[in-house]
Amino acid sequence: MAQGQGFGFGLGKMKELATAIQKAQQVQEGAKKLQEDLEKMEIEGVAGGGAVKVIMSGTQEPRRVEISADILSEGAEVLSDLVTAAMKDAYVKSTTTMREQMEELTGGLTVPGLS
Repeated sequence: MAQGQGFGFGLGKMKELATAIQKAQQVQEGAKKLQEDLEKMEIEGVAGGGAVKVIMSGTQEPRRVEISADILSEGAEVLSDLVTAAMKDAYVKSTTTMREQMEELTGGLTVPGLS
């Protein structure tokens, strides 16, 4: 190794690394806040034209199920299918919301040498 060259990190690279570390710390702080926000969110999945609703948090924690009295006469199998469809709808909406917010939070994060 030539004298004065260190490990291949010039001053510019060190500044990039410091900036990336700072951004990573901001992302970590933002992730904590995002987790809290997602836990408080209520995301609704629906089926049967709104006859069945499943509400879950942004972290996919089930909160409640609402079933219209009108749909009860359709029988257990139909009701089961509608609850399942509403659960899937809520899950997709919840995971999409989480992914979009994480992408927004981490946007622009690059680590020198890894991009």
